[in-house]
Amino acid sequence: MNTHTFHIPVMGIGFTIDTPVKVAQYGISSVVSLVDDILIEKMRAFYCQKLNIPFQEISDKIEDFRAKRITAYLNLMDKIVDQKFAEFKKSLHEMGPEFEKFMDMLPDFSMVKQKFNELTSGDIEPKEAWEWVKNNLSPGSIDVNIMTKLDKVNFLKKEKLPSEYNDAHAALRGFAQSNLRSSIVLSAGLNARLYSYFAQFKDFFPDLNGDIKKKIILKVSDFRSAMIQGKVFAKKGLWVSEYRIESGLNCGGHAFATDGYLMGPILEEFRNKKDELVQKLHDIFVSSAKEKDINIPEKPLPVKITAQGGVGTAKEHQLLLDYYKVDSVGWGTPFLLVPEATNVDAHTRGLLKKAKEDDLYLSNISPLGVPFNSLRGNTKDIIKMQKIEQGKPGSPCPKKYLVSNTEFTEQAICVASRRYQKQKINLLDQTHGRQNGFKKEYDKIVDKSCICVGLGTSALLENNLDHKVEGPGVSVCSGPNMAYFSEEVSLKTMVGHIYGKTNLIKREDRPNMFINELEMYVDYLKNKIDEVSGPIAEKQQKYFTAFQENLNEGIKYYKESFATLLEKFGDGKASFLNNLESLKNRLNAIKIS
Repeated sequence: MNTHTFHIPVMGIGFTIDTPVKVAQYGISSVVSLVDDILIEKMRAFYCQKLNIPFQEISDKIEDFRAKRITAYLNLMDKIVDQKFAEFKKSLHEMGPEFEKFMDMLPDFSMVKQKFNELTSGDIEPKEAWEWVKNNLSPGSIDVNIMTKLDKVNFLKKEKLPSEYNDAHAALRGFAQSNLRSSIVLSAGLNARLYSYFAQFKDFFPDLNGDIKKKIILKVSDFRSAMIQGKVFAKKGLWVSEYRIESGLNCGGHAFATDGYLMGPILEEFRNKKDELVQKLHDIFVSSAKEKDINIPEKPLPVKITAQGGVGTAKEHQLLLDYYKVDSVGWGTPFLLVPEATNVDAHTRGLLKKAKEDDLYLSNISPLGVPFNSLRGNTKDIIKMQKIEQGKPGSPCPKKYLVSNTEFTEQAICVASRRYQKQKINLLDQTHGRQNGFKKEYDKIVDKSCICVGLGTSALLENNLDHKVEGPGVSVCSGPNMAYFSEEVSLKTMVGHIYGKTNLIKREDRPNMFINELEMYVDYLKNKIDEVSGPIAEKQQKYFTAFQENLNEGIKYYKESFATLLEKFGDGKASFLNNLESLKNRLNAIKIS
């Protein structure tokens, strides 16, 4: 049984790089990024030294070093978590502070908590009670994340390596070859070649009992995406165990905006069509399993539906669980203010505590060309601006995880790199001169930031690790929800907020999470239209019109089907409807012509 009804999603590259070591013993599941094997190797060395574990460096000169570094680090985390949890279970009979903390953090509706209270308050023998606890308590899962788009080709002495040595492929292999019994979260969309690679590893297939040692989680934006990607895996005899729905805009990090489809209607569709999804994929899975001689379960394997993005109150959390029937709710951004859970250096945490709505914005700094939620005044951007003022825009690009552009080079380079920006600006100078919109185009070029370094640096600073190569700049990927959290708190206090035992939001003007998302989409549409120079082309007209219509359909859903739920879960219906009407008027005032 699940110990908690929330999980901590991946945040950046380094913010949750060792979160399982910090929270798994309390039954809390969390997600580690597998982007940066250099950071991963430094963190492995750090923990080996801290815990007096022998450490042998995995050099980048050996074959398959990226996968081997990842496997070694995941095995180390697994070992540390197992030891911590074993020590915790040994101390249960003493009912010491760690056990008290564990139980205090559980929600009152927790089956584990209720059963334990029942066992310890009756006439049952203490030995029987403790045996039940030992057999039913489990640590949180050490899950991992791969951004499927980060799958660049790698080279050895200018020779192109086979696809299995691509970044995402190597990361997948590193996880597959580890001892973990957990899940891999795939984000950023379908990568057919990477998905096919899963079939190389037996741990992703069910055993005779239908148990899967390493499960697949797909981060999806809507039901259609879940069905399409689920079919891709089912045709390979692979089962997707969880569909993790994330708000397109009301989230941290990269924002993969939908075409105006809102979180509420998306969740409603999953609620109504989950059985259809599971049965269709099961039929495909069984057909494929027969061809591939894979163990075939008699009935569909379990499927979880989870959700994340912009959740900020216990009432919103409970609404997702009780009405939309999700199995777990992701809480990310608020945990950046919990030192017990995440790696955030003191300066950055200070910025986050003070951040208001205007400080949290949807930027264009990502080299991937995808909108990126960022924080104004972060140290990485300050350093970037200083370089621009010195006439030296761009980054040295020491890690090369986001290289993708071949406009000027045979091998791909990153658009945030000094090398690329220098050549791009020279080309701009030749074609535009210093007139005719030069400044606007120049700003677009130099706005790109080296986030593959910046999103991991905080972990180095926080743990006093060497960062000469990376520099001191920290990129921040908090979501807009950070505006409503303003104090550093303990893990116990944050978990108490999630379950309604305390309230960390002091402001009284925070709109409902669904209203927040809707406002972001209205602003997003207006900005996209404003970016168009000259007459709007027919294709753009169709896109903007469909986007606007989808938002209006979402508003209609909230007004007709959703508003009555707010009274049940304690939110103000009148305020919600007023905000809804105001945003509807703003949306329909946007002219598409």
